[in-house]
Amino acid sequence: MKHINVGIIGVSGYTGLELVKMLVNHPSFNLNYVANSTGGTTLNELHPSLSSVCELEVVKADVDACSSACELVFLAVPHKTAMAYVAPFMKKGIKIVDFSADYRLTQEVYEEYYCPHTDATNLEEVVYGLPELFREDIKKASIVANPGCFPTSAILGLLPYTEYRTPNTPIIIDAKTGVSGAGKKLSDVTHFVNVNDNMFAYNPFYHRHAPEIAQKLNIDFDEIHFVPHLIPTTRGMISSIYIQVEPSLDAEAVLKEFYKDEPYVRICKNPVDMKNTAGTNFCDIYVKQKGNILFISTSIDNLLRGSSSQALANANLMMGLNENTAIPNIAYVP
Repeated sequence: MKHINVGIIGVSGYTGLELVKMLVNHPSFNLNYVANSTGGTTLNELHPSLSSVCELEVVKADVDACSSACELVFLAVPHKTAMAYVAPFMKKGIKIVDFSADYRLTQEVYEEYYCPHTDATNLEEVVYGLPELFREDIKKASIVANPGCFPTSAILGLLPYTEYRTPNTPIIIDAKTGVSGAGKKLSDVTHFVNVNDNMFAYNPFYHRHAPEIAQKLNIDFDEIHFVPHLIPTTRGMISSIYIQVEPSLDAEAVLKEFYKDEPYVRICKNPVDMKNTAGTNFCDIYVKQKGNILFISTSIDNLLRGSSSQALANANLMMGLNENTAIPNIAYVP
């Protein structure tokens, strides 16, 4: 079997670690290059859980060195950082899966919520990395923008119902995420004494993932009312979504039909929970109807389906492999 050399830039964080954990067991991808902003260490020094599993040298990120070593690179770097890497990698013909928000949005929307975009040219080449929406396009893509965790959770819940929603009515998304979604960098917000035994909303209505949800669903931003919450768990995400539909709609039948061929969407008979998707690429969805109000509940692992395992599924598709290769499907239960 031919091995495909791949690299990770941004291996220090939680998503980089999750990606390594999957790649070490991948039958076709050979992890050939790992880097961060400084280098001078090894994977097991950064992540002691990888001792005796994967102890590759971690180097300072360099486009030329990575391009010489790899056919595809995962950019697990912060927002506003990926732009500096994408243009030179594209010129060298290296395929890219970008974890940041730098290529998920139109230039106008990105600059409103982040910063000036320095690589508008490649925005035209990007495919949004949600397989349930763009699987065939991902197969032909040179660069894939991996979706955000909140948008993944919300979009998958809403997709089956966009055509049935009562026009010009609000979409309310009440989402809750584990603290790992904030990354490894310490802050007052994620300090143990602030998070433990606590829960709170942040950036209600104007969180920068809201326009990503609206854009990918082709819905006006003013109709999306998104409120994220931080909860005292390590990983996981639940979105509670409320929309208006015709009372005659058979919401469960619509959901089952829409996702009948999707391997990583599970339709649940009971309300979803975070534990059953933790450690997997699954999105669990539950729906309940009361008259013209539809309640949609989705659960994902924010670090996996919301980031690293979805990125690996995209890379598999880009390189002509089975989408499911090395994708985790057994939850961390109990």
